Parts: sequence; structure tokens; C-alpha cells
Amino acid sequence: MIELAEWVTVEAGIKQRVRALEAFLSDIYGAQNAVKDGVIPAALVSSSSHFHREAAGIHPANGVRIQVSGIDLIRDEQGAWRVLEDNERAPSGLSYVISNRRVMAQTLPELFVSMRVRPVGDYPHKLLQALRASAPEGVDDPTIVVLTPGVYNSAYFEHTLLARLMGVELVEGRDLFCSSGRVWMRTTSGPTRVDVIYRRVDDEFLDPLQFRADSMLGSPGLLLAARLGNVTIANAIGNGVADDKLVYTYLPDLIRYYLGEEAIIPNVDTRRLEDPASLEEVLDRLDELVIKPVDGSGGKGLVVGPAASPAELEKLRSTLLADPRGWIAQPVVQLSTIPTLVEDGMRPRHADLRPFAVNDGKDVWVLPGGLTRVALPEGEFVVNSSQGGGSKDTWVVGENPLQVLRHSIQGLVADQATAMDAVPIINSEVHHIDQAPRDRTLGQAQQEQQQQSGCASQSGPLRTNRAGMPAPIVRTGPSSGSGSPASGCPETEVSPC
Repeated sequence: MIELAEWVTVEAGIKQRVRALEAFLSDIYGAQNAVKDGVIPAALVSSSSHFHREAAGIHPANGVRIQVSGIDLIRDEQGAWRVLEDNERAPSGLSYVISNRRVMAQTLPELFVSMRVRPVGDYPHKLLQALRASAPEGVDDPTIVVLTPGVYNSAYFEHTLLARLMGVELVEGRDLFCSSGRVWMRTTSGPTRVDVIYRRVDDEFLDPLQFRADSMLGSPGLLLAARLGNVTIANAIGNGVADDKLVYTYLPDLIRYYLGEEAIIPNVDTRRLEDPASLEEVLDRLDELVIKPVDGSGGKGLVVGPAASPAELEKLRSTLLADPRGWIAQPVVQLSTIPTLVEDGMRPRHADLRPFAVNDGKDVWVLPGGLTRVALPEGEFVVNSSQGGGSKDTWVVGENPLQVLRHSIQGLVADQATAMDAVPIINSEVHHIDQAPRDRTLGQAQQEQQQQSGCASQSGPLRTNRAGMPAPIVRTGPSSGSGSPASGCPETEVSPC
């Protein structure tokens, strides 16, 4: 629960950070003035595993590369907010926010009115507005799709939920093809031109012509279409360099450089191990610090020194000496705790907060509250859901009176979260938790999806998945008409198979 007066500062800090990261990405894939002016080393940027030279020269129509952002925050020992990390590729967790809010609004409707809880139901509309604003130049009524890795991806429910709430198509890579520098979607009425792709697929899997040649999750030619300005990919390819934890250490300097401001929300104190002096000091204090891989996510690879065994610390020492650029060191921040109902009753558990921000090019809108992630095991500091963490509804409460548009509990729920009939139902035979193990990274889950999909020729029989369901997603809808190929499978089409 966050008071509105406190939330105003958090909101301002998130907006400031998104604006600075947006300026950094535009600069680093363009003129690289920050490098020329010595604000950030060129070698640091170019050595990031998420810096893609293929993205250079791609200019978004409205100048926005970060349509959706997730900034992870913590409270330190003094109760002050600090930024833990940035997520500018495809931040997930919004489905938890909407689902948690729906349950809480149904269970405690009186509290939502009396405590004036700020609603979160505007998110799908804000996201759709941002995606429409990012459409290629000259497109007034864009066709927008959500690109998912498929039903075996652990976040498939969220992909389905967002597509349904925005009223747009949910597609897989095989539903798309590229022809004449444009992207098309196969439908029963013929090809429909696609203008904006909200992708939930990693960069490396988006275009097998540019990245991983074995990818079956994207579509050949997507990057060329984006470079020609015929389709917008949101979030933009190459945004991962802004998530690099070494770049993170330069954010206060980048905020000062691009915006002429001091950071409203400071970083957690962080040591760069590429500096020999810092590396030597960290090696002497391994048992006191938290060591993180710079390109890690989901808590993967993180080592908490005080909880590590001597053998683990010795192995870590060798790893750091071999690749100091790949790691950072941070003090063990005593995360704030919140009351959490566990098996043995109400107990304190460590938590962090992920506010979501949406940028439409005119304004950065921050979802009131966001996703509170909780480390459920006692004494655990890693809150990521992939490591067994849980989530809580987050209330921003305050002075503005809450207005319920419909005078019923159903109306309150709809205002707070979303209409009940918009929630997708995922058939358990198609999407089961066992098919999306929590200890897999997103990239591994995508590889598993590739292995399970198979690939047949277009003239072959209809493919099915392991559950016996038809694999292709058949779309309905009119063809865009303008410049459309004569059929769904023109001779110029590059087949992902």
C-alpha cells in the first residue's frame, strides 16, 4: 500500500528514467554523442550481449523505442526507494496485476471505495494508444498484433490477456510473412497488412535472416520491414542494451547528460568489476556481497555471498577473474518486508515493486501501483516468479475520491481491473504449468517451444501440437487491399520452414 503523496515522487522518478533511457537508446543506435563526449565507454556498449548493430538506422515513426517499461524498485534499510534494475525489452507481470486486482476488488469492494484505491484498468487502453501512436507514417488506422512464442511459453496467458483486452490479434511467427518489404498476416479472407507488432519474443528469435537461423518463433524479413519504415516493432529491437547492468551503473550520469537533472530515484550502490581496483576489493569481500551477471534476468546466476558455500565462492572467484566485464557487485540490501500469508500463518517476507510505464511519444504514463513481487521462502531475497516468488496487489491510496462508474460490485471490478468476459480461458490440455517450468529462462522456454512445434511444408498436412490441437492459428478478417499479394502464400514469400 502506497500513499498518493509518496506515489507522486515514485511516478516522477519512473518517468524521468524512461525519458533518459529513451534518449540513450536513440543516441546509441544513432549519433552516439554520449560515447563521443565520454559519458559512457564505447567498449562497454559494444560488448553488451544485447547491443545489436542490426538495429542501427531503424528510426521509429514517433521516435519511441520503449513503448512499455518495467522498472524494478526496492526500499532500502532507511525506507528510501532505489532502482534495482531496468526492463526495456518485454517486461512481464501485467497479467498478475490485473488478476490480483480483480480478485481483491471482488473480495473487498468496500475497502476500494473507502480507501480511494487508484484503478489499474486503464493499462490496456494506454498500451493500445501507445501502439497506435507508433504506427508507420501515413497509417491512420493501423493493424496491430501481439506476437507470442506460443502456447508453451510460461507467459502465454499474459499474451492472450493483453491481446483480448486491446481487441487485437494474437499471432505466432508462422502466422506472419514478409513480402515486398512489408509484413502480412494470414487470414481466412487473405493476407492482411500488419503495421505494429507488440512482440513478446526475444530479439534473437525475431528474424532468422538476421539473428538465429534456427528460430521458428519469428518471421524472416521482419527487420528489413522495420528498417524500411513499413512496420513498427514494439519494444524496439536492441533495447536490451539499456537493461545491461553495467549500463545501469551509468544511468545517473546519463540522466544528467540527456535531461540536465539529478536522478529522482537513485540506484543501488554498484561496483563495476572491469575496474581492477574494484575487482580486487570485491574478491576480498565475496562473502559479504551480492554478485550478478550483467545480462541476467529472473534471478538467474545471482550469488548471495553470505548464503554461499566456500566451494561456491571459490568457483565464483574463478568466474570473475575470467570475465570481470560480465558481472557487477552490490551490497546485500536488506529489502523491506511486508506481511505475507504462508503455510504457518502471517509472516514478514522480502518484496520489491515493478511499476509499469507506457510511452506514447507525448507522455509517459505510469500504472498506479504496479506488481509487488514477494520472496516466499523465509529469509530469501530473490523475488522473481521464476525462482518461486509470489505477487501481491499493490494499492495507491490517497486524496482523490474514487468514482465507480457502475453501481455494483461488477462495476467496481470492471473499473478497477477489466471486464470479466475479457479474461481468456486457457485450456489446460493445451497450456499446462508442467509445460512451462519455472526454472527455465525465457530463451530456454522458446527453444523448447521450437523443439515441440516441428515444421512441415506448406503443402503438407495441418500440423498439430502434442495435445493434438491444430498448430496454425487461422485468422479471420478482411484483407488490407492496398498492395496486397494475390494469395496468402505468394511466390515471393519467404517461408519460415
